[in-house]
Amino acid sequence: MACHTNKISGCNNSGNLLTVVMQALGERKQSVMESGRVSDEFNILITAASRRVAMIRGFSRALAELDMNGSVQVCDSDRLSPGLRFADKFHLAPLSSDASYIPTLLDICVRENIKLVVPTIDEELPVFGKHKADFQKIGVTALVSDEKVGVMCNSKYLTSLFFIENEFPFAKTMLPEQVDFKSVKYPLFIKPNSGRGSVGAYPVRNETELKFFMTYVKNPVVQEFLSGKEYTIDVLAGLDGRIIHVVPRERIVIRSGVSDRARTRRDEKLMNLCAEICEKLGVVGPVNMQCKIDIGKITFFEINPRFSGAIQLTAAAGADFFKLILLDAAGKPPPVSIGEFKDNYLMISYEESLFEENGVKRIPSRNKTVIS
Repeated sequence: MACHTNKISGCNNSGNLLTVVMQALGERKQSVMESGRVSDEFNILITAASRRVAMIRGFSRALAELDMNGSVQVCDSDRLSPGLRFADKFHLAPLSSDASYIPTLLDICVRENIKLVVPTIDEELPVFGKHKADFQKIGVTALVSDEKVGVMCNSKYLTSLFFIENEFPFAKTMLPEQVDFKSVKYPLFIKPNSGRGSVGAYPVRNETELKFFMTYVKNPVVQEFLSGKEYTIDVLAGLDGRIIHVVPRERIVIRSGVSDRARTRRDEKLMNLCAEICEKLGVVGPVNMQCKIDIGKITFFEINPRFSGAIQLTAAAGADFFKLILLDAAGKPPPVSIGEFKDNYLMISYEESLFEENGVKRIPSRNKTVIS
């Protein structure tokens, strides 16, 4: 396994930098094609590897089971990210907010003959959506919805407006200036307008707490407090926008915003509603939606056009998003298979640690442990 540190510099303007890089990459790609060295490997690049070990393992297993020759490569800005230890190859890259981020990933894609790039965090989804065509020009499929979808889903307030406009059920959501302290009903829930992992999210029981958290939470929205059982619904849309799979999961125990214990639930009403919403939104690739169900009433409160943190349960239950995505990206669109998964399939998660001796970095690959 090898590690590469990627740093592209020499141009301060992000637009000029991308133009220069795209020209250089185009020339390199053409040179490779003319030399006849085009590889049939199906290499995958997963961004922000972090703790996404289940996703890395899922794509690795899918490659093997589909008998596809290729590798799962990852990138991250932090060399200590555990996900780096489980990939075939890793790359150190800047943060997605850096002007050199997209040029760096484009360079990796050409150099490593990447066929599919998988963005994983909310902040980078609009960035990838904006540059989908740039990846396509070098023969890479970016598994991401269009920029406008990423922008909307990154704002809980804009998401609420989409749901209201299309008459889909969503928690009442207000900006601070829209809160009427005289008529508001408690309890409420306050959270960042753009946030993930339940960071900065708090229940609010009275006016004193509401006024405090409205100044404490950065760029907040205020939502009605929802009762009932909480669900995450994994949805997969094909590259052509067809809704291929929908798998609801009841969240039994939640830790840092991710399901620690959960079970699949075959709820036809919920599945059909999620498919309708995602079709209307025009998503591509994996999506996770969150809602609560109280005495049969469904109310959504979030939608993220990316993989969920507990996608391994959905795959283990028979809805193998990893295989379906690889088939789709390889030009073999899979059939619609909504409802084809094990119902009431339980997942119980636990922590696992890696240990590295001083001065020696031991990185386990799929088949052996190597030192890098």
